[in-house]
Amino acid sequence: MPAVPEPTTPAGHVLFFGLGYTALRLARRLKAAGWRVSGTVRDAGKAADLAAAEGVEIHVFDGAGPIAGESFTGVTHLVDSIPPGEAGAPPLVQHRAELRACPTLQWVGYLSTPAVYGDRQGGWAREDDAPSPGSVRGERRAAAERAWIAAFDGTAVAVQVFRIAGIYGPGPGRNPVEALAAGTARIIDKPGQVFNRIHVDDIGSVLLAGMARPRHGGIYNVADDEACASADPIRFAAELLGVAPPEPIAFDSAELSLMARSFYAECKRLDTTRIKEELGVVLTYPTYREGLAALMAERDRSSNT
Repeated sequence: MPAVPEPTTPAGHVLFFGLGYTALRLARRLKAAGWRVSGTVRDAGKAADLAAAEGVEIHVFDGAGPIAGESFTGVTHLVDSIPPGEAGAPPLVQHRAELRACPTLQWVGYLSTPAVYGDRQGGWAREDDAPSPGSVRGERRAAAERAWIAAFDGTAVAVQVFRIAGIYGPGPGRNPVEALAAGTARIIDKPGQVFNRIHVDDIGSVLLAGMARPRHGGIYNVADDEACASADPIRFAAELLGVAPPEPIAFDSAELSLMARSFYAECKRLDTTRIKEELGVVLTYPTYREGLAALMAERDRSSNT
């Protein structure tokens, strides 16, 4: 794959609330650049395995209670990727006072979702647009965005919000190439429905750019440059693999989870001018074509070793 940008902010201590797929990709980049990295997972068994595999500090945090022990000593940067519950963003629910009192904390990145915009019927969604969520998920995310910013108003800590499009990247079940190879890819046909995507490593690059250019209250759409139908990347991946794409399934007859059905209920195009002009981001994978071609190349290299 093409090289992704390295961190430009002086090394510090970053804490990831929710060290999942996206956060772990960025954590590895920061660790390689000399950062101290810590994070949270929900259960002790996974914590031990992840700490051993990645060589980072792992805390158990399920949102129902606080983290045990001294977890924020020396933390300079914080990323929250945990979905908010009814009570709000779990790190704020459990640790708002401690985080506000942390003398070393400089920056917070909150990973949100375009669901805060609601349905735009194919129109553009821009960061200065008033949120109008059409789902409980979107309402909770919008509330969590406001809560994180408000928690550090009047302090030296900069909170930035990142509204992240559909994520794809390396790994089983993470992209159409792997889904087609596994026989699990589906084309859900809903005429006129489009959305943006973003490669997981481009998310990391946007977050690094935010760390380097902090602005309290900054909100950013994190997406590629081409909103399109869900079928387009799957058909492109089928071309790369030299296989036939699956037959489309009509949306009305498709068996979908409530989460997936709510996703297809909204249609919007994300404007990404701000990450480019304010943060100086140049996407490594500006459309799904570059991203899937790189994933295919990596897959071919792995199969030949």
